[in-house]
Amino acid sequence: MAEISKHRPTAAEVARLAGVSRTAVSFVLNNVTDQGISAATRERVLQVARDIGYEPNAAARMLASGTTGTVALVIPKASHLYVDAFLAQLVASINEECHRRGLKLLIESTGDEGREPGAFVNLVKTRSIDGLIVVNPRTGEHEHLQRIHDAGIPLVVFGRATAHLEHFQTMGNDTGRSARIATEHLLHLGHERIAYVSFAPREYHAVSEREQGWRDALEAHDIHPGSTWIEYADIDAQSGYVATQRLLASQLDFTALFAGNDTIAFGAIKALNEAGIRVPHDVALIGYDDIPLAAFASPPLTTMRSDPIEHGKEAMQMLLDQMEQRTRRRSGHRVERVAKLIVRESCGATLRTA
Repeated sequence: MAEISKHRPTAAEVARLAGVSRTAVSFVLNNVTDQGISAATRERVLQVARDIGYEPNAAARMLASGTTGTVALVIPKASHLYVDAFLAQLVASINEECHRRGLKLLIESTGDEGREPGAFVNLVKTRSIDGLIVVNPRTGEHEHLQRIHDAGIPLVVFGRATAHLEHFQTMGNDTGRSARIATEHLLHLGHERIAYVSFAPREYHAVSEREQGWRDALEAHDIHPGSTWIEYADIDAQSGYVATQRLLASQLDFTALFAGNDTIAFGAIKALNEAGIRVPHDVALIGYDDIPLAAFASPPLTTMRSDPIEHGKEAMQMLLDQMEQRTRRRSGHRVERVAKLIVRESCGATLRTA
């Protein structure tokens, strides 16, 4: 029989006496059954918990460990959840992972009216959370992220590492390389005047990175886009519609358009259709993200497929590793993916092979 603790039992004691990690203890006591924990290990953890009198309820865990059982997800604007399908899927995935692990998820926004940049730092100061995931931070928020990192608070930044964030734990798509792949596909189809409608204002690093990928692809073919080749939208389809109208009003003679995300592409299709411009016969179009509605656009949208569901799982695992103190001091760790080109009708490639 395992020894009995003379003070309030903790999950750490259960883990030590059972010879398993605290994560395994959490899975067993929260009845998470799909983590490859054998029946024998599960029974051993339960037996140790009974022997030392450990009560596996949330309040006891928080009192014993000094944790809150809550993690924060920091997003640019709460309103983006209404219109950005990629972000909505990412949030849903992270929320599901939190639920499976017996954690609560707190969602905070940084760019809404009345919010100061870096306001999420207060969550750390007041010890309201055990860790946080920050999605697509603006350049002005790097200083605040640095303060949290320096304090040793578990932190994952969703977005490719920059010079400011290279020693952080980051994850996401290599959006610059992915944008270049999309643009090169249009170049290979014979297009040279390829316009670009960004998915958000330039204050977000992901915006400039995606724009740079587009520029790099063109310049590699000795094509030098002017300032009129690009317009900046703001997440939703309406902004993509208006931005494309501005492109058309500039009299730019473009034959292809790269949209910063699929939602922006939907707005672009409407603006082009209203101007009597057919997709893909007159203008080829590529989006980004491959959201669930992309295949049902008219015409079906060629796009770069990211994977917000898997991203959410990976981000949570990175954060959990830090919360379990396995990798908190590990610096410069990043996970990057290159989005996959999904060819449908909107780019015109299927017309050429028909």
